[in-house]
Amino acid sequence: MKYALSKRAFLAGSLSVLTSGAVWAKAPAASLRPVPRPANAAKRSVPDPKSLIAQAKLGGRVVYAVADAKTGARLEGNLPTTQVAPASVAKAVTALYALDALGADHRFQTRLMATGAVSNGVLGGDLILVGGGDPTLDTNHLADMARQLKAAGVREVRGAFKVFEGALPFIKTIDTDQPDHVGYSPAVSGISLNYNRVHFEWRRNSGKYSISMDARSDKYRPDVTMAQMRIADRSLPVYAYADQKGRDAWSVSRGALGNAGSRWLPVRKPAAYAGDVFRSMAASQGIRLKTAEVVRRAPQGAVLVTQRSEPLREILRDMLRFSTNLTAEMVGMAATSKRKGVPSGLRASASEMNAWAKSSLGVSGMNLRDHSGLGAANRMSADAMVDTLVKVFASDSLRTILKPVAMRDSKGRVLKNHPIAVNAKTGTLNFVSGLGGYMEAKDGSVLAFAIFSGDEAVRKRIKKANREAPQGARGYNKRAKRLQQQLIERWGTLYGS
Repeated sequence: MKYALSKRAFLAGSLSVLTSGAVWAKAPAASLRPVPRPANAAKRSVPDPKSLIAQAKLGGRVVYAVADAKTGARLEGNLPTTQVAPASVAKAVTALYALDALGADHRFQTRLMATGAVSNGVLGGDLILVGGGDPTLDTNHLADMARQLKAAGVREVRGAFKVFEGALPFIKTIDTDQPDHVGYSPAVSGISLNYNRVHFEWRRNSGKYSISMDARSDKYRPDVTMAQMRIADRSLPVYAYADQKGRDAWSVSRGALGNAGSRWLPVRKPAAYAGDVFRSMAASQGIRLKTAEVVRRAPQGAVLVTQRSEPLREILRDMLRFSTNLTAEMVGMAATSKRKGVPSGLRASASEMNAWAKSSLGVSGMNLRDHSGLGAANRMSADAMVDTLVKVFASDSLRTILKPVAMRDSKGRVLKNHPIAVNAKTGTLNFVSGLGGYMEAKDGSVLAFAIFSGDEAVRKRIKKANREAPQGARGYNKRAKRLQQQLIERWGTLYGS
């Protein structure tokens, strides 16, 4: 049975309530106006960190620490002393290490030297391209050096053309666990060019492919001979590499190419690559050079041309922004070379950086095996990163070169008026995500923090051939970044006012 309430019945009922003495006997003593929320209501409503971590569904471990950047007072943490993979957050430590050893104004030098005199435009001896550890050397710089060589009066070189790479140790690849074809794990030596990457491009016309390998820049596109590509009739692997008679010999699966495309491939012979490209630039100036001979013994002779890099501080700012692994390894080993002499390799240099962090910053809990964070064996605790950030906060040496990290809404859109400003270094590997730096709350207080998450069990199951973009890694990274923002917003509310 249904009952209908007429307008008259409603009004009558309302009137009886308003005139009822029983109701008035229990009337509130105060007005029914909205009551202001307690001053700490916002803090009481902040989600618990354990619930945030559970909701992220990351698996593995999530470790973090946060402290007052000025005093170092710890505010919150989860497994803060547990050492885990920091990924590219390690580059922030490398930046500090390089600044301390080399200085913010240090400029790397790449030189052209001659072993003989120049007479009537003819160099009777050898011409040597001398690498000085500059990670930013590019094709434009070599073109400028060729022009300067001609301006110095050189028209002909009778002797050999050599490339010196011994300023730093030669390392075939930054991380041997990475696929051969990924551009973020190239070779390292005392000379690099275009971040030790060569550009491969293909296009299909009438069923046939035209391919090229070049050292392109925004101004030039010189072909290279030391890196060669062959199209193979196979399905897998997509790319294969071989060291063949002093050349980087690549092959690619025909079925993986499509109609057209391009990508940067790593260079495994940096000195030969730089020599190849400089020969082309010199030829454009009418100077013919013999095929480059790679040497590791420091040359003696007269300096004809010097190419200087931007100041180290600017190089490091770009390294932290774009997370260039080669830059991190080269400046890290350059710092070790300045302190202790040329190291035997990445692990020896990183070990020296760990010792520096302990002796100069008073920071323990770092066990880095390289300077970029690319290798899976790198370890760092959240406490160690926060200790580092607190130690250097007053000098502002790191905060001003860290990348601004935007806060985003649930759809990934940047929140322009977010009350928290973050300057930090990100870090991403397969099923590993890190973030470490400084956050400034609405009231101006600054906190130092580090957040590392990783699922080592899943990482170990990924085959080497699939490590460039394994299934599930992208989703993991999105969830990890969301958790990082949620923790930062939690801290901003709890400790930023």
